[in-house]
Amino acid sequence: MKIRIINRSRHPLPEYATIQSAGMDLRASLEEPLTLAPMERRLIPTGLFIALPDGYEAQIRPRSGLALKKGITLLNTPGTIDADYRGEIGVIMVNLSDTQFEVCDGDRIAQMVISRYEKAEWQEVDELDVTCRGEGGFGHTGKQ
Repeated sequence: MKIRIINRSRHPLPEYATIQSAGMDLRASLEEPLTLAPMERRLIPTGLFIALPDGYEAQIRPRSGLALKKGITLLNTPGTIDADYRGEIGVIMVNLSDTQFEVCDGDRIAQMVISRYEKAEWQEVDELDVTCRGEGGFGHTGKQ
């Protein structure tokens, strides 16, 4: 699939790290480093603008290494970029650790997954079909 992209960063376009990777790394596009204090959140620019085909979204997800090793993750995860959005891709980073974290220009800060979706059409009814699970939720499955 071809996706139109504008790259106003000083970095290469997002790419897959391996042949079977689902996500492409996104990099910070910063004039100068910034520091995330413990429990601080910031919108980090990427310098990227995309035009997705109708029926697709881009999901913005945390990088597992940053989450495990540094306590850095993303809010609103996964973030959704709709097919009609034309603004800059921004990444909402949060520092859940007890130490400061520096974000520098070009740092890999998130991953982006392109995903197809279906449009739902509601059909109002008076009853739903019965299932084994029924109304059980929030930890219900797997209980003995």
